[in-house]
Amino acid sequence: MSTTPKRLDLPRDKRRSLRARALNTEDFGVFAEKFARFMGTAKFLIWMTVFVVIWLGWNTMAPKDLRFDPYSFTFLTLILSLQASYAAPLILLAQNRQEQRDKVIAEQDRQANARAHADMEFLAREVASLRMSVGEVATRDFLRGELRSFREDLLDGLAEQFTELPEAGDEDHVR
Repeated sequence: MSTTPKRLDLPRDKRRSLRARALNTEDFGVFAEKFARFMGTAKFLIWMTVFVVIWLGWNTMAPKDLRFDPYSFTFLTLILSLQASYAAPLILLAQNRQEQRDKVIAEQDRQANARAHADMEFLAREVASLRMSVGEVATRDFLRGELRSFREDLLDGLAEQFTELPEAGDEDHVR
């Protein structure tokens, strides 16, 4: 066996770390959501019911030497408890992720509503300023009314002039 002296001027070789690699929480969250979504389906309930019925049927009706979980069904209880102990936290994790998404969506909705409200206020101010400026300009109805009264005044003036004209039988005015 040859012994080589350790060189202190060189870095050590990489060793395997005892620390576990960081768990990607996003991937685990996606898994939890898929698991919770599957557990909430009729397909899962049907398969679980079929599994339990077969388990109970086998362990009650099969010959005694082939039964692997006798009457108290301790192993079935253990399996169902284990499944429930994993399902509950995964479902809660999926609910928490959904709650976070709902908060983000609610905040986006609030911001969109605030923008829409600001736009409506701006448009209301613009409409009000247009109404004020239109009030200062002669409108079509105003012009029609003025022209009507001018026409009536003109017709009245003409009618007065015609009444002042001499009649056809009046000789004083004829030359």
